[in-house]
Amino acid sequence: MASSIRGRRWFGWVGLALGLVALTAGNLLHQPKYWGESRMSVAMPVPAQVLLSGGDRYLAANAGVWRALMVGVDQLPPETLKALAMTQADVSFLNPAHEDNYYTATAILPWEGEVERAQTILKRAIEARPYDAYPPFYYGFNKLHFLGDTRGAAEALRAAALRVRDDGMRQALTVLAAQWTEKGEDLQMAIATIATMAERSQDKALRAYLMIRVQRLEGLLALRQAASRYLDKRGQFPASLAALVDSGELDAIPSDPLGGGYSISQGTIVANPPRR
Repeated sequence: MASSIRGRRWFGWVGLALGLVALTAGNLLHQPKYWGESRMSVAMPVPAQVLLSGGDRYLAANAGVWRALMVGVDQLPPETLKALAMTQADVSFLNPAHEDNYYTATAILPWEGEVERAQTILKRAIEARPYDAYPPFYYGFNKLHFLGDTRGAAEALRAAALRVRDDGMRQALTVLAAQWTEKGEDLQMAIATIATMAERSQDKALRAYLMIRVQRLEGLLALRQAASRYLDKRGQFPASLAALVDSGELDAIPSDPLGGGYSISQGTIVANPPRR
């Protein structure tokens, strides 16, 4: 009796998978065809992929990556981009540690508007590949470049730095994380974060560099706070940094340890690009 029930369940799952295959095939017949490299227009359901791979999820993942690699990158139609993103997301579900999948997804998807799926793929790779620094690095880059999330980007970059064995590369990533944090709107948070990074650093040169970054942000914070007081008292934003000194809001304009200085831009005070 039990074996009979298991048999019926097994055939039921097979029937469902075959039905999904048939449905996918039917959709393929009615989808517009894109010849050449960009021929993908429908992503096959995950159960069907596994069934056609003999029940081997890793083989199904490899097949999905192969399909993705066969897709070109020149003027991909919307249907192809959607199918490609879904296929690569499915691969990351079947085998989240697949290196080629997360790499190609990073190289293509976010630049074509599929940032969310690219981040899903990278997040799965981060969890599945605990010693690989690239998934968190790419994840952080996407947060910064495509999503404007400087805080999340810096956190991801610091996570990447913890996975790197080479001291020089780890320090480089730590410095870059500090620079990304510096771009955030919450200056006090940025100052505290970079100061904490400096305290934890065992490298004297790196610690000194991070504290220079802290000093630069502290100068910017002092200027913005003075400008806010100036605005509250006079009802207008200062026309120049010198006005903050002339009005008594500041004793002197803070010096920038990186040499770029500070300036007024679009109604706020910013730190200019460093000169050293």
